[in-house]
Parts: sequence; C-alpha cells; structure tokens
Amino acid sequence: MKKTILAIAFMAMGAVACKTEKNKTAVSEEKEVAKTENIINTYKANVAESVVTWKGSKPTGSHNGVVSLEKGTLEIENGAVKSGEFVIDMNTIVCEDLEAGKGKEKLEGHLKNADFFDVEKFPTAKFEVSSSEVKEGKVHVTGNLTLKDVTKSITIPATITEAEDAVTFKSDVFSIDRTDFGITYSSKKIDAALKDKFINDLMEISFEVKAKK
Repeated sequence: MKKTILAIAFMAMGAVACKTEKNKTAVSEEKEVAKTENIINTYKANVAESVVTWKGSKPTGSHNGVVSLEKGTLEIENGAVKSGEFVIDMNTIVCEDLEAGKGKEKLEGHLKNADFFDVEKFPTAKFEVSSSEVKEGKVHVTGNLTLKDVTKSITIPATITEAEDAVTFKSDVFSIDRTDFGITYSSKKIDAALKDKFINDLMEISFEVKAKK
C-alpha cells in the first residue's frame, strides 16, 4: 500500500514538472531595444488594475501570488507591440495561498530578502519590449527581463485587446529558470545534497496590464 501511495505521489510530481517544462521560456542575451518614432497609440498602464502573477513549487507543494506594477507604457500599432516597458515594484510581493499569521508574512519576507529577490538592493524588476510579431492569433513579444542585476531576453505569447482608448495586454503563463537570474537558493542544480528539500528552478509568471491613452 505504501509503495502504491509513493508511486502515485511521484507520478503527480512528474506531471507537474512536465507541464512546467512545457511552458519554459528560453532565455538569451539582452537584445538592443529599437527606438520607435511616430507612434500615435501610446498607452499608460493603470497600475491599480494591472498585475503580475507568480507561482513557485517544491516537492511538497507550491505557493502563488502577485506583484504590482510601479509604472508601464505600451505603444501599439496595427495590433502589434512596437515598444513598451513594465516596471515591477518588488516590494509588493504578496503570497495569496497562505493566510495572515499562518506563514504568509514569513514567506513574503523570505522572498524579499537576499536569498531570493533582495528587494532592499533591487527594489524593481523590469520587462522592456525589443520586438514583436503576430502569429497564430497571438502577439509574440520579445523583450529584456531584468531581475536583480541580471538581464536576459525572453519571448512570450500574449493577447492584446483594444477598445476605444484602452488596451489590455495579457500574456500566457510562462516559466523562467530563476538560476539564469542568479537566484540559486535551495536549487538542486546548485546543491545536489538537498535531496527532496529543494525548490524548483522554474518559476511561473504572467502579465496582465490594463492601459489607457
């Protein structure tokens, strides 16, 4: 019976890992951001209605939450993103699956300290668009993601919805390898001796930015 339970547990962990790997976003070196001229559709993010979601996992479970934007802009032309920038306020990291007094504050504090995002030293993160193309009904946006002091180029699929003087930019859920950005705490890749006490290197992220002209 114990063997059966263990087998089911490992199958479930494997299924989660495969799903996350499927959404893994390839990273490359930082790309030059082209300066766009004569753009007539510039949108400014409504930070109160915009959000960045995150999810991290380990063998015993996962945690998820949100981070707020500090500011953001998008320049749209014919349904494509010509340029744009999202600045993320890392001091606003919130865990949504834990209750106050039951581990929530402890986890949020740990994510903000030097083990993870070191927000005292690096209070903001940033995604800056370098190019985009429309294919298969989605806008594939390539941009430079900066976490801590590391910048890497990533490409993420997104949907853009325009309505009068407003636009919503909603990305698919994508995964990045946190170790690519120097976040190595409890990574089995770095310390094999952790056995089953590791934290997965892949972290899920998504953007939903609502903006107005």
